[in-house]
Amino acid sequence: MLDDSDDIHPLFAGAPRTTEFKKLRKRVVRQTREAIEQYGMIEATDPDAPRPKWLVCLSGGKDSYTLLAVLYELRWRGLLPVDLLACNLDQGQPGFPATVLPAFLERMQVPHRIEYQDTYSIVVDKVPEGRTFCALCSRLRRGNLYRLAREEGCSAVVLGHHRDDILETFFMNLFHGGRLATMPPKLVNEEGDLFVYRPLAHVAEADCDRFAQAMAYPIIPCDLCGSQDGLQRQQVKQILDGWETNSPGRRQVMFRALMNARPSHLLDPKLFDFQGLMRKSDQFEEISGDIPVLR
Repeated sequence: MLDDSDDIHPLFAGAPRTTEFKKLRKRVVRQTREAIEQYGMIEATDPDAPRPKWLVCLSGGKDSYTLLAVLYELRWRGLLPVDLLACNLDQGQPGFPATVLPAFLERMQVPHRIEYQDTYSIVVDKVPEGRTFCALCSRLRRGNLYRLAREEGCSAVVLGHHRDDILETFFMNLFHGGRLATMPPKLVNEEGDLFVYRPLAHVAEADCDRFAQAMAYPIIPCDLCGSQDGLQRQQVKQILDGWETNSPGRRQVMFRALMNARPSHLLDPKLFDFQGLMRKSDQFEEISGDIPVLR
């Protein structure tokens, strides 16, 4: 973004001018643009139709602040022809600083909607003691976000999950779910009427952290699940941190593996036809047997 211009968006006012930050910002923007293009997040629409509108979900964490800023930068550059509506779902957590995000978005001149739904009480009531809140909390949050997207005429719900979230989810499914699966960068909801996008899919968590800290965005911690001990995700994160410490760059190598799947080298017969696999000689004999021999 050309910060010397007079029309710089307020989200980038006061951005550090250090070489280190400029490189970080350029990398995060480039990786986000690559994910948007690679996974086809920009919908092809009739030129006369209204522009697509995205519901950009903000939790107040470093990832969602980074997401919002980068999407605005891409739109400012003319690389993201969509309208953006920022949204925060206040889930009624005790002590949640409800005024922080509305004040920030007003100051940043970002169109937004703040929705209050007390899902916290439901989660605490329904989840047995000693069990984690994440599954039910995320399900209730997702349902409300889908509703808000429909009410606002949005075609997509946009989430701030980054590369490390995707890796951690893969290993959680591997260790605890018995399946090879993770968060896809793009999917359609069960009802089939909304896209779900994760434009930060290629961006490292550490880069989101450095970006949001450098911009001094007002970070709001998640005290609902973040206060629980022994979460599976925390355990997986510790494992990945250890691997990264012993072998720097391993996270990126593992992430590339998720983009380079070989169904014929796995064990799922629904993905690859092992029953129909033939040797070349078998194929030749089958073809030869179908052709009458002229005498």
